[in-house]
Amino acid sequence: MLDWVRKLHQEKKLELLVDKDLKTNYDRIELEEIVQVALLCTQYLPGHRPKMSDVVRMLEGDGLAEKWEASQSADTTKCKPQELSSSDRYSDLIDDSSLLVQAMELSGPMM
Repeated sequence: MLDWVRKLHQEKKLELLVDKDLKTNYDRIELEEIVQVALLCTQYLPGHRPKMSDVVRMLEGDGLAEKWEASQSADTTKCKPQELSSSDRYSDLIDDSSLLVQAMELSGPMM
């Protein structure tokens, strides 16, 4: 799905993401900004993703252009996921045991 959204963004066809019932009743600039924020938040390596405080600022209209430009210039030097060595995979980047969470029952016992 991400590849499809990236492709639509590159081809400037973001209107294909919009609910057809909206017809043209949406702000095209806001749509592009939201997609850019989403693409920044879903970058392959977690360290390249923005902090939530940055996301809030970008959604409020502050700093998105700079973050987007920086990510695009970094894209030309980044390698694709299949080109990463095994030590660069996400699962190898997380060695903090605090990320291991035990499952817990939230809705009470099953009957």
